[in-house]
Amino acid sequence: MFLPVSYEFVRVSFVIFIHSQTHCFLVWKVTKTLYGYSYMLQIGSLSLNSPFILAPLSGISDLPFRTINRSFGCELAFTEMIDVHSLYYKSKKLQRKLSTNETDKPLGIQLLGNDPEFIIKALEILQKYEFNLIDLNAACPTKKVVSKGKGACLLKQPKKLQELLAIMVKNTSIPITVKIRSGWDKQSVNAKEVAQYAQDAGIQGLFIHGRTRIQGYSGDIDYKTIGEVKKALHIPVIASGNIFSGEAVKKMFEETGCDAVVIARGALGNPWIFEEMKAYFRHTTLHHGPGMDERTKTMHIHLQLCLDFYGERTGLILFRKFFNWYTKGIPGTKPLREQACHAKTKLEIFSAIQKLCRIPIATSPQTKP
Repeated sequence: MFLPVSYEFVRVSFVIFIHSQTHCFLVWKVTKTLYGYSYMLQIGSLSLNSPFILAPLSGISDLPFRTINRSFGCELAFTEMIDVHSLYYKSKKLQRKLSTNETDKPLGIQLLGNDPEFIIKALEILQKYEFNLIDLNAACPTKKVVSKGKGACLLKQPKKLQELLAIMVKNTSIPITVKIRSGWDKQSVNAKEVAQYAQDAGIQGLFIHGRTRIQGYSGDIDYKTIGEVKKALHIPVIASGNIFSGEAVKKMFEETGCDAVVIARGALGNPWIFEEMKAYFRHTTLHHGPGMDERTKTMHIHLQLCLDFYGERTGLILFRKFFNWYTKGIPGTKPLREQACHAKTKLEIFSAIQKLCRIPIATSPQTKP
């Protein structure tokens, strides 16, 4: 039995039973109001108390990144997207991508693939891990992915995507979801059709990015199509695209009726975005980001997490991009970014972080990466 959870956000909820071809499960369906409500999102056996989800980001969503975001209110996070072939052949980088700990929960994994045999083998391998959600990527727009018939290329083959998802549902007890886009290009916006095929396969939630494959990560968000998908489905619909502020989230909820949102680039160098979302919907006030003391403290913690996880050499190299994101848009930080970029020891990069405290700024602006 599931009971409402006290949460300062925007919705009123009720429980319904859904019966698909392969599963009977509970879904916590949400209806919109805008302020003050009890919130719970149910995706199969996974219960969420927050509608703000951290996206799987290639080359970014490692354990240190997830840990720092969880410290500011992120509930559900994902590993990096992982190709099912990498799981089967046990690539050298795989174990680090799969690394987690007891506090890194709930945790989802996003798989990339289009071969039923390898998808089944990947699910068998994942049985020894404790993931709470498995997502199939049918949204990645990069050329190296779609050229192999994976990612967003599956939008062109809704029935094949349905077959892959049905296989996943059949071969694991873990909730299965899929990530799609509005379509391949503006001439073939077929998200509603793709979503209905996916739902018929027995999935328990659907993520949708409001752009086409051709758009990639630029251009306007197609709120109308996301809304049409939401109306057509009885499973939770989680929307993404341009989620950089509380106002952007409010617009997404109001215009699409979605059940939750995914935060991707908005969390780069900005783990406070999860606090911002909660504050915005609790008080309907804008949050202007942390002061420099809090910013540098968080950078110190994030850097140390990277050093502990990867070792000094690799940890320093990987943290450089985060140093840039943490300081982007703050006047007077360019010399420090250059210093961090060339740092060869942890003392050098810690020194660059410490020098940020001398910059006379109370709070920093919200900027897109």
